[in-house]
Amino acid sequence: MIQLIGFSLDDRRYALTLSAVERILRAVEITPLPKAPPIVLGIVNVGGRIIPVVNMRQRFRLPDREIEPRDQFIIGLTGRRTVALVADEVSSMVERPERDVIAAHDILPGLEGVEGVVRLEDGMILIYDLNKFLSLEEETALDEALAETKNLDETRPG
Repeated sequence: MIQLIGFSLDDRRYALTLSAVERILRAVEITPLPKAPPIVLGIVNVGGRIIPVVNMRQRFRLPDREIEPRDQFIIGLTGRRTVALVADEVSSMVERPERDVIAAHDILPGLEGVEGVVRLEDGMILIYDLNKFLSLEEETALDEALAETKNLDETRPG
């Protein structure tokens, strides 16, 4: 069985595997992160951890919009870091047999970041791979921006 957490952006539906999701939170104010790659909206403090907020709208080529109080953050785990993803809405968990997942390369070869597609009673949902969400260049730029912010904090008088 595959367990998925569904979410929406505008009227489009997506999913992440449950194993990639740490938790779901109500959206909070984002602190800008100078010199971060354009896909990073900024950072948030979650339980004492500084977590970058990734703009999924940009990655999915959807129009940008201001974050609204009803939006939610999906705190997800990539192979390298924890990230917050902004979703319009997070739906409940969906469980399907592995055989119901159609591999992305069977549908459209070269579809980056997509693990597969699963059919639901009311449509289809794309399953994204968080490990492929940020490019190597974006990861490197984010590392540098986070390191610079940490260095600035350490040099400020307490």
